[in-house]
Amino acid sequence: MSTKPEGLSLCMIARNEEGCIQDCLDSVKGIVDEMIVVDTGSDDRTIKIAEACGASVVSFAWNGSFADARNIGISHATGEWVLYLDADETVDVQHRSTLREVLHSQKWLGSVQVVNYYGASPPVPHRSNRIAQYRLFRNHPALRFQNPIHEQLSPGFGLTDQDIVTLPVTVHHYGYLDDIVCSKRKSERNLQLIRSVCTEEGHDPWFDYHLGSELYRVGNYGEAMDCINTAIIGFLSKNRLPPSLLYRLKYLLFIETGNYAKAWPNIENAIRLYPDYVDLQLYKGIILLNLKQYEPAIQAFYRCLELGEHNVTHLTATGSGSFQAWYYIGCCHKQLGMLMEAQKAFDMAQKLLTDQNMATQGFNL
Repeated sequence: MSTKPEGLSLCMIARNEEGCIQDCLDSVKGIVDEMIVVDTGSDDRTIKIAEACGASVVSFAWNGSFADARNIGISHATGEWVLYLDADETVDVQHRSTLREVLHSQKWLGSVQVVNYYGASPPVPHRSNRIAQYRLFRNHPALRFQNPIHEQLSPGFGLTDQDIVTLPVTVHHYGYLDDIVCSKRKSERNLQLIRSVCTEEGHDPWFDYHLGSELYRVGNYGEAMDCINTAIIGFLSKNRLPPSLLYRLKYLLFIETGNYAKAWPNIENAIRLYPDYVDLQLYKGIILLNLKQYEPAIQAFYRCLELGEHNVTHLTATGSGSFQAWYYIGCCHKQLGMLMEAQKAFDMAQKLLTDQNMATQGFNL
């Protein structure tokens, strides 16, 4: 299919998303040149709402592969560039017009910041994490998705950092709020699909991580840790550096299960691999705090403040380089009997938390 020389196509997949799809489409209306929704079997008002918003709806019989569904949408896109979203996402109104800057770029991929909300509704900034993701790409036959779940854009040729443009755009993702996960039985669905992939010989160790992440989400910490260790070994066996996400979840599991002695000092090895990862520094401080090593813990938390939380090449918890670090500094000072210092730290944490929440009021489009 021919493409428009300066067109931007939204491509998304949906099934029974009547509660959120209008917010998603409205967040990019007027920014994209066309909206394509691949419906995989809705029996609610999803299709009617999408069409009323001006989207073209393509029906696709669900075959168990998110990648196949996404690729069907791309095959109908006429724009030179593609933006892909999920129905439970919205593009922040601030800077969203800069999405169109890719149309004048010589790059191949466009990176934006994705904020993932978790916990109880309504979504609040302090229960979120953020990471940079490629959500825009040239509409080229060599750029297609692969993997049935946790699908990844796989270029049929080598791309480097020089081929990526970073845009000051934020995408808000609400799909892992507790009520949505429960109502859609996401964990059950994801576990079934990921376990199937993990039975395949020579599968990508990323899927061992994804299995561990889902098991963590449902509270199966022991099996989750086994999966993370399997993933680390799998990456190393392929002469690939295990991604920072694996170490983040590994030490979070140690903290959740209270195995602080097992986590220390091994977390230092992970920090040597990723010295710029603020979440690992935060976990180091929490581990030391619970081992009653208060002074080293304070140093770790001050290191968090130095790093900040702007490096979203790693999955970064909101507050890890600001109000969370100050809160734990206050906890350390309290344990040391330094009550004035503790109160100052708690006050700083509260101020930063309040500023964070107030600065993002109205983010739910």
